[in-house]
Amino acid sequence: MDKKVAGLLNEQINKELYSAYLYLDMANFYDSKGLDGFANWYEIQAREEQDHAMLIYKFLHNNGETVTLEAVAKPDKVFQALGDPLAAAHEHEQYVTSLINTIYAAAQAVNDFRTLQFLDWFVKEQGEEEKNSADLITKMELFGSDAKGLYMLNSELGGRVYSAPSLQL
Repeated sequence: MDKKVAGLLNEQINKELYSAYLYLDMANFYDSKGLDGFANWYEIQAREEQDHAMLIYKFLHNNGETVTLEAVAKPDKVFQALGDPLAAAHEHEQYVTSLINTIYAAAQAVNDFRTLQFLDWFVKEQGEEEKNSADLITKMELFGSDAKGLYMLNSELGGRVYSAPSLQL
């Protein structure tokens, strides 16, 4: 595997673990506001990000690469309003998409077709993540200022269940 591509993938493990930590912080914020459904949504997001890190970890190992784990940064966002985590999550997903695109471009530049095939799943996943985060913002804007609407939205988010990714390595 090309060293630049391997290095970017190794860095992405840390970025995915940071994402998990960030989403856990968002869940913590919503728990403190009594919105257990929102907290559930972000707890599941955190688990998904951990899964993404492990997928990359296994991919690197399966391709003879050594993984170097670095410290995970503490989330630095301060949330005040109920919509703040939603906006921060959407911005973060756009950032993660840019990271995946950078790795994809590096793999494409060296004709690393195995890595490109692996990353195809992440490209699709990021499209879904950006749509989900944008949809949450829209729903909060539509219903969040009404107590009954917020209750219903919280209930909807509380119904989300964890589903492990189905990517085969």
